[in-house]
Amino acid sequence: MEAFSFGSYYPGDSAIHRLDPRTKLLLGFVFLITTLTVSGFRGLAPVAIFVVLTYAVSRVPVRRVLSSMAPLLAIVVVVAVLNLFTDQSGRILWQLGFLQISEGSLRSAAFMACRLTLMMAGMSAITLTTPTLDLTAGFERLLAPFARVGLPAHELGMIMGIALRFMPQFATEMKQTADAQASRGARVTGGPLGGVRMLGSVAIPLFTGVFRHAETLSAAMDARCYHGEQGRTRLHALTFGRGDALAAVVTALLLICVIVINLQLV
Repeated sequence: MEAFSFGSYYPGDSAIHRLDPRTKLLLGFVFLITTLTVSGFRGLAPVAIFVVLTYAVSRVPVRRVLSSMAPLLAIVVVVAVLNLFTDQSGRILWQLGFLQISEGSLRSAAFMACRLTLMMAGMSAITLTTPTLDLTAGFERLLAPFARVGLPAHELGMIMGIALRFMPQFATEMKQTADAQASRGARVTGGPLGGVRMLGSVAIPLFTGVFRHAETLSAAMDARCYHGEQGRTRLHALTFGRGDALAAVVTALLLICVIVINLQLV
């Protein structure tokens, strides 16, 4: 499971770990909206401080945080590269035909990369400090009011929990499949065609294993007479505490700081 730790819980007893999962989910959503409203590098400063303080309070090792985010950094690179060709303000630094990179595009790419990295770091803190079952329960409780209009709150919560649980499992299966195929002589022969062949040799047994796990899970749920939320009880009831109120205040202060900085920039 160490190959991909995004979505994996890191045990601890910090103030962040003890927060109600509903609080983490709601404040995580507010954090995403706040970060998306940032319009300049100056606005990213309070967001970065907020993320650093969150991990400092949670006492999650830096190595674990980096390993959790490493598989997602490819998304940051792709977004940064795409933004190299959007804003063409300022002095032109490089040009090839209709493609050109300017000072404005470099600034835009760097800003988008920093903002997306902070967003991923903030959301990764939720999965690192909250067990999957608690996240599922919190998500289900947040959707419970909509169950009156026919929304399957319990089923959606269960789907989210299974997805989070299978993310590291899927990565582990992919690594094991690639190693097994390589030990049987599968090699990239060079060029795009070789890459496609290697991808096919890994993808087919990988998805076969994934479907096998899904069928096993379904059979296990049937064997345990699973019938959804009907008749289910919980050992630990979700309750809000003082820590949740303090977390809400800190997040509100972050939102206010970002709004003030945005107004100053305007």
